[in-house]
Amino acid sequence: MSFDAIYLGYLGQAASRVWEKGLEEYSRQGKLILLDPAMADHGRLYRGFDDSYVVQMQRLARQATILTPNLTEALLFLNEPVDFTEFDSHRACVIIQRLAQRFALSQVVLTGVPLADNRIGVYGLSRGGRVWERTQDRIPHSYFGTGDLFASSLLAGLLHGLDLEQAAGVAGDFVAKAILATDLDQDQRFGPNYAAALPWLLQQLQN
Repeated sequence: MSFDAIYLGYLGQAASRVWEKGLEEYSRQGKLILLDPAMADHGRLYRGFDDSYVVQMQRLARQATILTPNLTEALLFLNEPVDFTEFDSHRACVIIQRLAQRFALSQVVLTGVPLADNRIGVYGLSRGGRVWERTQDRIPHSYFGTGDLFASSLLAGLLHGLDLEQAAGVAGDFVAKAILATDLDQDQRFGPNYAAALPWLLQQLQN
């Protein structure tokens, strides 16, 4: 079987060790490898993960083409204190450049950056070293799986010919539309209503 791209998200200890070896061949072939660390959020690691898992994900990042951590994961990757106080655009740009340098990456997307005026930002580093940002109003609801939706639709955009910034814009709008389409009385553990936003996403990719 041949693949156009490899997309790794939530893995766990055992699977991450398997992929550490398995990615070598795809990396040599020059395949697009997107790594969404999916190991932490809101300032802490997910249950069942420890510092040794962070080290495993750091090793995987060195074989990736694109890294898409949220802010907590990015700081863990850099072995920095997870501190969100006085966070601004400048610090976000420094973080993505440090990630790119440390893991020899040409493309990085940093998600979930809290900004002033109740806004949230996505920051990126594209090939050639160009840094960009996209911001939008924070939606006052929190659901499981939004990071997975973002990374999945980002990759879909890339495979349909969008550049990294364009794909991130489509992915961010898709997640926002899915959240806004979700019944407020729904159990948040079910995640946002992405099915309601899929027709919009498909239209963007077809265009």
